[in-house]
Amino acid sequence: MDKLSAMGTFVRVVESGSFSAVADEIRTTQSAVSKQVAALEKALGTKLLVRTTRSLALTEEGERYFEQARRLVAEIAEAESGLITGEGQLRGWIRVAASVGFGRLKLMPLVRSFMAAHPDVKIDLRLNDGFIDLVEQGIDVSVRIGELRDSGLIARRIGTSHRMLLASRDYLRSLPKGIRAPVNPQDLQAHDCIVYTGMFNSNVWTFTAGAGASESKGTIKSIRVEGHIKTNSSEVQRSAVTTGMGIGFSPTWLFDAELAKGDVVRLMPDWESPQSPIHLVSPPERKHSAKVRAFVAHIAATLT
Repeated sequence: MDKLSAMGTFVRVVESGSFSAVADEIRTTQSAVSKQVAALEKALGTKLLVRTTRSLALTEEGERYFEQARRLVAEIAEAESGLITGEGQLRGWIRVAASVGFGRLKLMPLVRSFMAAHPDVKIDLRLNDGFIDLVEQGIDVSVRIGELRDSGLIARRIGTSHRMLLASRDYLRSLPKGIRAPVNPQDLQAHDCIVYTGMFNSNVWTFTAGAGASESKGTIKSIRVEGHIKTNSSEVQRSAVTTGMGIGFSPTWLFDAELAKGDVVRLMPDWESPQSPIHLVSPPERKHSAKVRAFVAHIAATLT
């Protein structure tokens, strides 16, 4: 038995809470993962995990061993990466998470350029518009848009996401007689609004009056919107806006190409919309190896 390998497998089983998840992660069978942990328990002469059909729980000895093993595995990985003297020699997997839209439009070109510079690095890119538990999924670095609720994360701010009211020219051309493009928040009640449900109070849109607005500068107005479509997918939201299904309240980076071509236009420019910070975050338990540090620096240098 390779004790260090078994120790690393045990740590990931505890972090993910699943033998099958770790098997998928390291591309082996669930049985092989179970046997590795069992062999570690036999070598240590103690039970580390209590397994039932639905859950895993650490024994008292397992809790103590887990904390020590996690630190040791991280320190060994860090020591090994420190032996690599040239950037071109970076190698191994980096697990990266992001929302679907940001991952496809913004992150993928940077992943491509990073891998071109470091051909021995492999990227496991996991795109999901929902919440991802970084520890459970074994994520090295994740892109988070919005205020960070978990202050325990290691975070590096890399930019700002600007939200704007957007619609396609096709949608505006198809408006019924007597319905104008919105110039004030209350005008939105006459429009089909595409609601992105991935946000808190998703159907309440808030704006602040700018210098050219009809209200006093700084006036904040919130409006409850409705429409024929709502979605938890940024890609569906993008498609609904570009195909003229309604008005979206979206990050501008989701529509950079369409805005540049003029196919999608900004509405209510005299009313300012909320801005959200963009961070690269990692769980504190996962020390950054040389390859992860290089990847973070590459992303930050381009997006900051």
